[in-house]
Amino acid sequence: MAQLFKPAANTIATASLVLAAGVPFIFVIGSGFSRSPYNTKVGVPLEQPIPFSHQHHAKELAIDCRFCHTTVEDAAHATVPSTDVCMTCHSQVWANSPLLEPLRKSSETKTPLQWVKVNSVPDFVYFDHSIHINKGISCNNCHGKIQEMQITSKAQPLSMSWCLECHTSPEKFLTETSTDPEGNKLTPREQVFELYRKLAAHEKLTPVEVRLAKGLPQRVPNDELHKRAKEGTILIKDRKVATKQLADCYVCHH
Repeated sequence: MAQLFKPAANTIATASLVLAAGVPFIFVIGSGFSRSPYNTKVGVPLEQPIPFSHQHHAKELAIDCRFCHTTVEDAAHATVPSTDVCMTCHSQVWANSPLLEPLRKSSETKTPLQWVKVNSVPDFVYFDHSIHINKGISCNNCHGKIQEMQITSKAQPLSMSWCLECHTSPEKFLTETSTDPEGNKLTPREQVFELYRKLAAHEKLTPVEVRLAKGLPQRVPNDELHKRAKEGTILIKDRKVATKQLADCYVCHH
């Protein structure tokens, strides 16, 4: 009986098995690359027209975040400071510094500085800063220990899975982070910015604030969930969080 397959068929079959066995490894390597800092840019400082330091301005000088990011409480975009905002101080402070030459030139020519965006999401994703701030989600939850950054870098991957961790279980992220110096309850929005006031004033931080100051997530630690299971549920109701909608596609894609 004549052979049905040519001798080369053995080679092809062996190669096919080897390739099939290698497919999972290709997926693992690809997944690892997509999540690596090389791709996500997490922890990678980006060169800017001026070497702006959040540590100096927000922590050492105690300048309120909202002085520069003027729309963070009311709009989707936090905005970066205009040249006029910067010149409010730097027309007098470090007025002749070579580092600030691009700022002075921008002011003279009325040409905006071209800041390099550090944190961004794809065009098909909608993100609203104001709703997160007004529900009490700390800036540091997404931006890491921003108050310690000499040069700003991305702190979180901002991937879909990362966002859904909170959107599917908001009760684990909503927590009372702070009170005012007299012990009075603060609004969720006020709690967000109280952290930076305390850091600048070297005041004692609450346990949640300590975690946030270190760049750790606002999420309640697993070993405390059983103790604080009701807190997040109560805050969801108090802060009117629409939990049934949070994981719907149209919330972020519309």
